[in-house]
Amino acid sequence: QYVEKNIPDAISWMDTTESSLDVVNEILRQMNTYCNQGANDTLTAEDRNSIVTNLEQLKQHIYQEGNSNYAGRYVFSGYKTDTPLVFNEVTKEYKYTITEPLCGEDITSEWKVMNLVDIEAADNQMPTQEQVYRMRLGYKELQPGATITYTDGAMDADGTLVKQDLAIVDKELTDPTAYQPGPDEVYFIAETGELIFGKNMYEKVRKSEHIDVTYTKQKFETNELRPEHYFNCTRTSEDGEVLNFEKEDLNYNIEKKFGVKEGQEIQYEVNFNQKLTINTQGDEAFTHDIGRAIDDIINAVSDVKETEEKMAEVDKRLEDVNLTEDERKRLEKVKEQLLSEFTLRTDIMQSAFAGGLSDTVEMQDKVNVAMSDLGGRYNRLLLTQGRLNDQQVDFEDLLSTNEDVDLVDTIIKYTSAETIYNSSLSAASKLVQSTLLDFL
Repeated sequence: QYVEKNIPDAISWMDTTESSLDVVNEILRQMNTYCNQGANDTLTAEDRNSIVTNLEQLKQHIYQEGNSNYAGRYVFSGYKTDTPLVFNEVTKEYKYTITEPLCGEDITSEWKVMNLVDIEAADNQMPTQEQVYRMRLGYKELQPGATITYTDGAMDADGTLVKQDLAIVDKELTDPTAYQPGPDEVYFIAETGELIFGKNMYEKVRKSEHIDVTYTKQKFETNELRPEHYFNCTRTSEDGEVLNFEKEDLNYNIEKKFGVKEGQEIQYEVNFNQKLTINTQGDEAFTHDIGRAIDDIINAVSDVKETEEKMAEVDKRLEDVNLTEDERKRLEKVKEQLLSEFTLRTDIMQSAFAGGLSDTVEMQDKVNVAMSDLGGRYNRLLLTQGRLNDQQVDFEDLLSTNEDVDLVDTIIKYTSAETIYNSSLSAASKLVQSTLLDFL
């Protein structure tokens, strides 16, 4: 059973897992190369668009690998081997209420361009670059309304950390003040899945080790990670059926990222009283970070492209010989402001590419750790297989010694016994000559 069924099945499962992780590692290497190229300020608009297109395709490919399966069982889904790690198609029939565990270190300092130039406006201000404090959630395209609870180290009488709430204000991405909260405010931008902290609020929570953000998402795109594999969440279907997905210990952990959920180790018995974990769980190799980093790059490139289009429109208008002197001066001023806007947005775009570099390296490290762990278990399995193969040969020899017969020796003994038997019959017939007539 061990040699002929369990171990070969385990090897096939782990081979499938290793193959997928190898592909992911290669994709991340390519992503890293593209991000390095994108950080180059000599790229043309066509170059940037080509890089973004490739990055988007590579992102999709990474998450597709999360749905690798062996004999119809998904290898990265823990015990839920019948449930894919990512959505296979656009899904709208479920509404997820997700609680995502984060910490103060997840709030990053970003730069945003304010006072964007409007070609039609008569009195544009010079664009400026301002610092914002952002927390990026695992998903975008969320529904308005989110809650935050955090801990600041205070404990109640029984030693439990006290959770405190933060008030959140919903903001639409089109709102010019979406990235300009007051010092004591927190803005939630549902379209991009971002929380923007005012200066005082950032100082208040930046050292917190436990920040839980609860939000709702209904539409999931193809290849988005399924929340039930990562977070505490509740899924409500269109007919009102509610299904809870809970993790035993969902506290933030910097190395694991997105929380520590209960182990879902699939173990095969590979020898008498010896079990081996054969699976690698999705959160050990696939995170939301790389997808969200690519989203940031796409948005930054789109912003630069928008400014370039406005500059091209102004140049086109300046070619009109019928322009009044005042209108020409206004457009020349707008062009100067757009050039400043272009410079600022280009800087942010290059920072986004640099962030992609660090994110791809971080995920590569994570995948390499998963591959090393898998490789260690795989080597143990091969050693066990080798030992059992040797034992099988030894036991077959022993069984043969105890139970098998020597065919030549057996034939000799049988022939000898048959000869003796026939001789006995012949001697008896000669000694006893009686016939039926002797008894009549």
